[in-house]
Amino acid sequence: MSSLRILLRSLAVAGLSAALIAPASVARAEPTPAELTKQIEKSSTELERIVESYNKLNEEIKANKATAAALQAKIGPLQAQAERSRADVGQIAVVAYKTGGLRTAQTLLDRGTVSSLPDRLGTLDQLTRQRQATIAGFTANQRKLIDEKTRLDATLAREAAQAKQLTAGKKKIQADLDRLYELRRQAYGRATEAPTRSTSAGSAPAISGSAGVAVRYAYGAIGKPYVWGADGPDGYDCSGLTLASWRAAGKSLPHNAAMQWDATSRISRGSLQPGDLVFYSGLGHVALYVGSGQVIDAPSAGRNVLKRDMDMMTIAGYGRVR
Repeated sequence: MSSLRILLRSLAVAGLSAALIAPASVARAEPTPAELTKQIEKSSTELERIVESYNKLNEEIKANKATAAALQAKIGPLQAQAERSRADVGQIAVVAYKTGGLRTAQTLLDRGTVSSLPDRLGTLDQLTRQRQATIAGFTANQRKLIDEKTRLDATLAREAAQAKQLTAGKKKIQADLDRLYELRRQAYGRATEAPTRSTSAGSAPAISGSAGVAVRYAYGAIGKPYVWGADGPDGYDCSGLTLASWRAAGKSLPHNAAMQWDATSRISRGSLQPGDLVFYSGLGHVALYVGSGQVIDAPSAGRNVLKRDMDMMTIAGYGRVR
């Protein structure tokens, strides 16, 4: 056998051996802590959008329920008025029939006068038409209100169905987060941030008035966990924290970042004062400004309320509570 053939055969055998020894595919490396954190933040952002949509829907449902109750309160008196009007006209007809018709009608209309019979009949006819017109008016108003109530009931039913859809979506994302939290537990030793003391961020600045109350409340919430749909006192989502902070100061805000944008006055960055709200791109997140370029917010699932630089995300604008 020539030396060339021997060399080729040796190379072939070596190649086959290498193929048999080498693994069929390169094993995929476990995700790094940085990769896990990125995945968790992505899922948390998606969850927060769903949470804020859920909060907005709850606010709309509460408003519509209040409107429906107000309409129902109006419908009741209108129904009673209509029934009284019908009874009044019906009584005129009954009494007139039982006692000889025209004589009773004359007595009812103008007892003791000397007016002519045609005048009295005209008066009776006019009174009857007036009462019938009144009844028609009451009935029309009643029908209008009932129609509005029917539309509101349909709206509430539709929104309740949407709330179920949002809840189902939240459950799916929560399941995804649970999976990621397990990986995070493997990487960091725990699925969520450890509780911290509110004093870790320092003392609240000395601010007077209602803004000072809101800022002090937010400082007191530092270290408490993010809890979706919650407005304290044991946990918060982003709009729940700003709501609770200003609620402590006697001001009412809706539980939704976009609705809080609509409920506040627009101000410039240069006009920011402690207690103002900072809104972020897409109006899916909101934080409370506490001065010196810092905000306090409930960041996302798995994290705790904290004080941090207000430029941690793209800012959409600023709002002052009215």
